Amino acid sequence: MARNSSLPIGPASLAAVSDSPLQSKLDDLARRKEEARNAGPERSVLRQREKGKMLARERIDYLLDEGSFHELDMLARTRHADATDRPYTDGIITGWGTVDGRKVFVYSQDFTINGGSLGEVFAEKVHKVMDLATSVGAPLIGLNDGAGARIPEGVVSLDGYGGIFYRNVQASGVIPQISVILGPCAGGAVYSPAMTDFIFMVRETSHMFITGPDVVKTVTGEEVTLEELGGAGSHSSKSGVATHVSPNEEAVLDEVKYLLSFLPSNNLEEGPAVEPEDDPARLCPELADLMPESPNMPYDMKAVISAVVDDGEFMEYHAAWAQSIVCGFARLDGRPVGIVGNQPMFFAGVLDIDSSSKAARFVRTCDAFNLPIVTFVDVPGFLPGVDQEYGGIIRHGAKLLYAYCEATVPRIQVITRKAYGGAYVVMDSKSIGSDLSYAWPSAELAVMGPEGATDIVYRREIQSASDPVARRTELIDEYKERFANPWIAAERGYVDDVIDPAETRVKLIAGLEMLRSKQEDLPKRKHGNVPL
Repeated sequence: MARNSSLPIGPASLAAVSDSPLQSKLDDLARRKEEARNAGPERSVLRQREKGKMLARERIDYLLDEGSFHELDMLARTRHADATDRPYTDGIITGWGTVDGRKVFVYSQDFTINGGSLGEVFAEKVHKVMDLATSVGAPLIGLNDGAGARIPEGVVSLDGYGGIFYRNVQASGVIPQISVILGPCAGGAVYSPAMTDFIFMVRETSHMFITGPDVVKTVTGEEVTLEELGGAGSHSSKSGVATHVSPNEEAVLDEVKYLLSFLPSNNLEEGPAVEPEDDPARLCPELADLMPESPNMPYDMKAVISAVVDDGEFMEYHAAWAQSIVCGFARLDGRPVGIVGNQPMFFAGVLDIDSSSKAARFVRTCDAFNLPIVTFVDVPGFLPGVDQEYGGIIRHGAKLLYAYCEATVPRIQVITRKAYGGAYVVMDSKSIGSDLSYAWPSAELAVMGPEGATDIVYRREIQSASDPVARRTELIDEYKERFANPWIAAERGYVDDVIDPAETRVKLIAGLEMLRSKQEDLPKRKHGNVPL
């Protein structure tokens, strides 16, 4: 069909448009959008910059691919009857764009408008972008920098928070949800980040707390600074709230981009693969020299992980919290995997309350988003002590056990050294569903360590010996010879193979490739009852 030659084109047509009745409306639209782009008062903008913080739009521009952002509800503003000022955007910028060409949804709280506080329209904008992200199956990133509920809007603000919390739960395990704390996050506002998959914070800038220092002092008499109570250092090392911490805003947004490179867009997809530059047939001879001669000497499990994964790249999860266990993301032959490993450098790699909770959360995250799990085992047991028992080590240890038993993604266990008692079972043993289990020749699979076992089993014999010390030493050596090795487990099939440590990378890549088509039929149920 021929084009309609009567349609105006070229410069003449532009002139015609500029003279048309629509021009005044276009000018009005441009004015309103310009107001929306600069909605915060100049004094508030200056205050934000004096604190060394980026503006809400600058954060989005830095995070997303250039020119990819499509804003929603730019001209929305409060309809609260008593509002004396009604700036466009209502203190939050929402929309979608791309990161490394992959679609993401984002909202960015604007502290220059009403302190980034949440009102009715603000909440409606967040609800809309959350619903869109869930319906199309794309990650949701929240850039948080706000003062909580907008007090003049009262219960309406609280209802808005409730709508966000509900959507967080509906999206959980469906799309990756990432919270970036770039300023204050207090009171009820902290619960939305707490229900997302990852929380990023900035040192000296980000703060999260239920009640601030003044309230704490009034109620309990404790004096604590803002940074000590809710800063990035506290939440990354003591509370376990923050999964990642960076020194500045640019660095934290770079880390978010890096994390996205390991995650699928939703629970129906696999993690994004890249063309590997690291040879899948590469051996790791350095691992044989890594293991100390004495089983009581520590070594760095991160060194094992770095030697095995592609290009030594490992993005750690909760690096400063519960350091007796290591969790994080890496690639094997270009495909993303989740890594869990006991860390002998901290408390000999024991499982305690915090390390069990940390690893359980990580395993469930990997399982939700189809990331295979590789588990490196060197665990002497659960940490003994009154504080641990009273704190619920049984319940918390059961979280990790539950998480592994529940996981249906490909799972491979590598036992590097100690694998004692119930802690060995919990660390993804064959008996709880690991698909493949490998052991190094240095592996020790036993009910407990040689010294403790000897003291229990041979107590009377040692006490009645003419030289108790010498006899105890003999019995410990006998126990090591009989039980502190991988051979009995290999004979019974509890490990699938005893391998040269140098072959670890090759075996993992081959095993994961074989398991890519793994399928499991689960019993029908509403949901399991995790020992929370």
